[in-house]
Amino acid sequence: MTVTVEEVADGRQIVHYDGQAFELTTSPGMVICPGGTGTAIHHRKDCGHLTEDDEAQRTYSDPEGDLWRRIIESAPRDDSEGRRAFAAKVELRNGKGDLVSQVCRTCTLIPLSTAHGVRVPPKPLSAALAEFDRGACAERIAAVKEQIAQVVHDFPLDSWPSMPLERYALGTSSSKDSFCYRMEFGTPNLCSMKGGNAGKHLIYWRRGDETWYFGSGYDNKQDAWDAVRAGFAEAFGHAAEGRLTDIDTITALRSGPALTAKAISVYFPDTILPISSRDHVRAFIFHLSGTAATSLEAFAAHERLKELIDADERFAGWHPYEVAMFLYGWADPRPVTRTILKIAPGEQARFWDDCRTGGYICVGWDDVGDLTDFVSPDDYRTAFEDAYSDEYKGNRSKISAKANELWRLMDLQPGDLVVANKGVKEVLGVGTVTQEGYKWRPDRPEFRHTVSVEWDTGYAQTLAEPKTSWGTVTVATVPADLWRALKEGRSQDATTPTPTVDSVESSLEQIADLLTRKGQVVLYGPPGTGKTYHSLRFALWWLATRLPDLKLDPVAPYGSAAFRRALDALSEAGHLTQVTFHPAYGYEDFIEGFRPAEAPDGGLKLVLRDGVFTRVCETAAANPDRPYLLLIDEINRGDVPKILGELITLLEPDKRGIHVTLPSGRRFAVPRNVSILGTMNTADRSIRLLDSALRRRFAFHELLPDASLLDGYKVDDLDLGLLLRELNRRVVAELGRERQIGHSFFMPGGDRIDNTADLAAVVRNEVLPLLQEYAYDDYSKLTRFLGATIVDVHEHTAAGLGDDALVKALTAELDATA
Repeated sequence: MTVTVEEVADGRQIVHYDGQAFELTTSPGMVICPGGTGTAIHHRKDCGHLTEDDEAQRTYSDPEGDLWRRIIESAPRDDSEGRRAFAAKVELRNGKGDLVSQVCRTCTLIPLSTAHGVRVPPKPLSAALAEFDRGACAERIAAVKEQIAQVVHDFPLDSWPSMPLERYALGTSSSKDSFCYRMEFGTPNLCSMKGGNAGKHLIYWRRGDETWYFGSGYDNKQDAWDAVRAGFAEAFGHAAEGRLTDIDTITALRSGPALTAKAISVYFPDTILPISSRDHVRAFIFHLSGTAATSLEAFAAHERLKELIDADERFAGWHPYEVAMFLYGWADPRPVTRTILKIAPGEQARFWDDCRTGGYICVGWDDVGDLTDFVSPDDYRTAFEDAYSDEYKGNRSKISAKANELWRLMDLQPGDLVVANKGVKEVLGVGTVTQEGYKWRPDRPEFRHTVSVEWDTGYAQTLAEPKTSWGTVTVATVPADLWRALKEGRSQDATTPTPTVDSVESSLEQIADLLTRKGQVVLYGPPGTGKTYHSLRFALWWLATRLPDLKLDPVAPYGSAAFRRALDALSEAGHLTQVTFHPAYGYEDFIEGFRPAEAPDGGLKLVLRDGVFTRVCETAAANPDRPYLLLIDEINRGDVPKILGELITLLEPDKRGIHVTLPSGRRFAVPRNVSILGTMNTADRSIRLLDSALRRRFAFHELLPDASLLDGYKVDDLDLGLLLRELNRRVVAELGRERQIGHSFFMPGGDRIDNTADLAAVVRNEVLPLLQEYAYDDYSKLTRFLGATIVDVHEHTAAGLGDDALVKALTAELDATA
């Protein structure tokens, strides 16, 4: 069994074998064997697994500190007899005389949940291979071979040197017959390259402004196409000779690695694994070899991954798609969480029977046509507005909201979930999105937009409380608390397994990724966009999933008693620390400083005290296998360079673990298991104005108003989602995106406003003063935000409208906009 050992920047040693990663606790020159029946060697006498008397324990000399390694390399993990034979050879026995052939996973090799920014597989490679059912892949492999043969027939390899641009590119009148369409939408059983920017296709026709898109290095479309076409021909030549790494040198293809990789996997399937994501290829390399591949270019990584698979005889004779299916099943690098949407199959679910028997969910808006015809979301939105402007009476906010609903079907990925509803209280079933995903079905008389799913009607139930927004919103996100309720209400007689996905905001996964890469992240955005909400939700989810021994619910509903108890538990255990920066906050509060204390004689003396961050780092250093998170609210209100001092350098990933001398003379380092999450309000200060050293060392994640959280929720006839969209459309036009109004203003305590008095109070006491501040008391500008009925531009004041009148004025303003 191959074992790799890597020393990281802070001096820790990371051991990788059998597809898993561990942190090594260095041997003190001897190993301890249990006095009882235990069969694992230990490196620490205080290990919790060593509960016997010292007299009964046995110690063995380990001068090279490598006995743990010799045990592992003596035989595969699942070969217990082989390891026992090694133990017998070196006379390694416990106090009872039994052979010791294992390594303690508490004090010697400590399992890691992540390494090099990727999740460690839950199962060893050998165990996963033993469990993998190749027979279950047969149907998919047959479909793969059929689609590959069809592509090769329709786009022969020898046709590429003379292929016309229209035969290749998306966006033209013959787009559905193009090679790019076939690669992205027409081969659902091949590796997916859906999503992302249309620039991955290298050159395409933009319907919105009726121009060709191509790289900036070309003067015109023909020059661009000549270069791209020649680039593919060259890439195919390299692939035919097995020289994948050389493809990285082809300038014309550098911005299209996913398309290039999929094309090569079609024409030369035995040369490359069918994986379109460069990050996924790098992750699999690490899992299989223990060596980080972050420095490898896209096709150098592909070549390395193929070498690893070819060198492992256990994969001999496997189809490349079998290998890819195994890798994703064993060590899936995609986000753990999945999107969960509720989608109504027509008014009062009138198409439910079609959906259930056909294996799909369907929605309307047919006049916009097949979504795969649109190269970019911008082109789609233009077409949607043209098709439905009259139906929605020109209301741009409503048009935008409905366009967003339909486009969400294109974002669904295999494994995501669809909850089919009837009205506001009835759930009909839950569907798991299949490989086919979105599909335009022209044979249907109406509601031709569909997403292919596998239905589970065991979820059919009536909700305890109606979801009023479902009455007017066709496609909406299912929040975590509702998904939990649906799982609890699932029929006990259901035979299909319950999906294990959790409904967690995708932004939490994004924050986690940034935190892994950078070590510290700032959430920034306008007021009311949920920065505190996201920071606390993230803290619980991120820490609870990494500290399973605390038995906390990572998706406890925000603000609930369970949520507060979980945060308290994390704080009491020292894993979560919260501070707020302000103008008076200083280095002495954060790192160390002298503070007055009572002297023995009754007077005062100055005592050196540790700051908040120092205490967190010392605790983390004593527990290197446990995560510690520091939340800094309003980080931009403090003088950050002054507060951090010399430690701003130590925050960099490659400086973690390096010691510096503080002004007091003590040595100090920032451990790798300490992470920082800050929040800042862009209405107070743009990130452009932050200290450049801070910007370099922090990752920044923007949070913007999310009107979809309010769509369908009404106060009288006023839709809160449309109100927020229109307000922000006007604010952005006047002041820019950093001064918008957040959705949280209309969700006090997490619940949407549902009555006239509360809405009027929020507008009058919170929204209006904020807009006054934005407008710098320019009441003509304020009138453009809220309308002349609400703002008295002549008196430089807000009109004194009562609650009902204020809400009616807002409704009239929306109607006037339309």
